Amino acid sequence: MTAAEIHFSPGAFLAPAVDWLNANLHGLFKVISQVIEAVLGGVEGALLAPHPYALIGGVVVLAFFFANKKVALFAGLMLAFCLFSGLWVASMQTIALVSVAVLISVSIAFPLGVLAARVKRVDEAILPILNIMQTVPPWVYLIPAVMLFSLGRVPAIIATIVYGIPPMLRLTTLAFKQLPKEFLELGQAIGASPRSILFKIELPTAAPTLLVGLNQCILLSLAMVVLAGLVGAGGLGAEVTRGLTRMEMGLGLRAGLAIVAVALLLDRLSRGALQRHSPRKLV
Repeated sequence: MTAAEIHFSPGAFLAPAVDWLNANLHGLFKVISQVIEAVLGGVEGALLAPHPYALIGGVVVLAFFFANKKVALFAGLMLAFCLFSGLWVASMQTIALVSVAVLISVSIAFPLGVLAARVKRVDEAILPILNIMQTVPPWVYLIPAVMLFSLGRVPAIIATIVYGIPPMLRLTTLAFKQLPKEFLELGQAIGASPRSILFKIELPTAAPTLLVGLNQCILLSLAMVVLAGLVGAGGLGAEVTRGLTRMEMGLGLRAGLAIVAVALLLDRLSRGALQRHSPRKLV
């Protein structure tokens, strides 16, 4: 056998596995698709049901009470840009996709990060997986998702969840590893329960690093959702793809600026709300 004849083909191993999954777990994948579509449809419907002016006004008011005046004004300007650029529906679809994906990513990454920070073997097992996941190009995640869930919004959500987990998980682990031991010992000395120590000592101390992880998760999820426009996810990613394939510079530029507006909107809202109502300030 010559060197030219030696080659590695992952597809030879992965294709039978994917075929087996589609043949034996089709019912499970169908249930997952229905649940994701129902949740996503509910969030998207809630964003598109009110008049755009009413939604912008509501977001401004909520941002004022839960964040501050500057964040409220900034949120209003970003949403107004999405409206007057003619991409309101696509922008709301993108916000719905990112919101659902981030919520699921954080719900998976946070407990795993806490567990990895407390159990060394779990941390050692997860670390190389995270290194690989953060090295693989984002569009590669779309391939298995499309093979298992076909085209549409469901594979986009699945790929976005997988892509958004590593930064949140890694920074959660780092945040809890860096906790000062004297604080934990003080909590144990006064007889505080593990739940009290978690919510009144660990979370307030780890809040700044957790905030960075959440922002990274939001921004990376938005990047993946935009790429997911290639597989029929809709939203602003579909508008960028349409502008690229039709060579419409105006559409592509407007969609790109709308993506920037949505990214800044989600970043400032999450940052402002968490900084104002962080556990550090509530305790």
